[in-house]
Amino acid sequence: MASAVFLLDLKGKPLIARDYRGDIPLTAIDRFMPLLQEREDEDGTGLPVMTENGVTYLHLREKDVYMVALTRKNTNSMTLLQFLHHLSKVFTEYFKTLEEESIRDNFVIIYELLDEMMDYGIPQITEPKILQ
Repeated sequence: MASAVFLLDLKGKPLIARDYRGDIPLTAIDRFMPLLQEREDEDGTGLPVMTENGVTYLHLREKDVYMVALTRKNTNSMTLLQFLHHLSKVFTEYFKTLEEESIRDNFVIIYELLDEMMDYGIPQITEPKILQ
C-alpha cells in the first residue's frame, strides 16, 4: 500500500503530490533527492527502493520526471514499482510523452487518473484502455 505518490522534476521539486493515507508527512519527500544522491551507483543510477526513518521510497525515472511512491507499511515493493511503471504507460498513452511540461499542462487529468488508479493506497485499474 502506498501512502503517497509524487511526480518530481530532476531537481526533486514536486510537480504533483497525492496523499492517500495521511500517515507520512508530505515533507518526507524533501529527503528523497539527498537520499538518492547518497546511494547512487557508480553508473549514476540510484536504487529503486530506499528506506530511511521508517519511510520507504520507491521510485522510477522517466525522462525528466521522477515518479516516487512513499510507504510506511510493510508492503510488497514490486507491486508499487509495477504500479509506477503502469502509471508511466498510462501517462504516455494520454499525453504522448511523459515529461515535466506535459505534467504541468495536464495536472487536472493526472489527479483524476491517480484517483482512478489507486484507492486508499491500493492499486486498482491500471490498464490505459479501460481508463479511457
